[in-house]
Amino acid sequence: MRNRFFGFVMLLVLTLSARAQDLNARVQILSPQVQSTNKRVLGVLENAIRDFLNGRKWSADVVQNQERIDCSFVINVVEWDGSSNFKAEAQIQSSRPVYGTTYNSTVLNISDKDFNFTYTEGQPLDYSDQNYISNLTSLLAYYAYVITGLDYDTFSKFSGSPYYSKAQTVVNNAQNTAFAGWRAIESLRNRYWLVENLTNKAYTPIREALYTYHRSALDIMAENKTKARSQILSLLPQFQKIDRQQQGQMLNQVFFTAKADEIVNLLSQAAPNERMSAYNVLIAVDPANSAKYDLLKKN
Repeated sequence: MRNRFFGFVMLLVLTLSARAQDLNARVQILSPQVQSTNKRVLGVLENAIRDFLNGRKWSADVVQNQERIDCSFVINVVEWDGSSNFKAEAQIQSSRPVYGTTYNSTVLNISDKDFNFTYTEGQPLDYSDQNYISNLTSLLAYYAYVITGLDYDTFSKFSGSPYYSKAQTVVNNAQNTAFAGWRAIESLRNRYWLVENLTNKAYTPIREALYTYHRSALDIMAENKTKARSQILSLLPQFQKIDRQQQGQMLNQVFFTAKADEIVNLLSQAAPNERMSAYNVLIAVDPANSAKYDLLKKN
């Protein structure tokens, strides 16, 4: 009887593990600027988005529950007509664990100012890779694929490519929508350009650096801090070279928005000449975070 019960429990565990999806997404909808007193629909929407992100397979692999990608979507509704039209902004983040530690390293930290959509309470969130159905599910699928691709790239060189291609398909399918953020002519830093950079061979060195930074630096930090710091220092000139060749591109800034604080923390114990060398590169390629890099000049 015990053996039969044990077998049943193991079968249940294996079945649940096999069904585990790819993302472990936390979703929060904020609406401080919305005056409507009936905000119940926002709670329903929050749950629907969470279920959509966490309940679907975004990768081709069987993922164990503990391997799901930690990510968060903080959606700030700035305008709502009380019916189905939402004007919103979103902050999307993802992270991955660092080997031998309890630390999670931020991989993506991006703000989308055009996270606008329509939604009616109870509406099913339908999505298809083949065609555009709604802006909300296209937005969610796009970021789910980008998050998945970036995570894969940090563990295995260039393995995120299939997921960037899927994100590119989302962009292509959305070209005729009235919603902003999908087209090249609208901005130099939007969803179109992010996936363009991720699939453009000119930026392959950044993707290679993303892999090296995580696997050859962060993942050995617990065992050999000196070697890990040396690896990070050796990567910085690659970003400077790309920045000089492709000024104004988006992918460099996406990397440093996620990594600026972490890089400062990791290099803070380096030798003074190494810190100054890093500082000179960092303020050139990422002037937006120069105040953070100033810490590297201090003793």
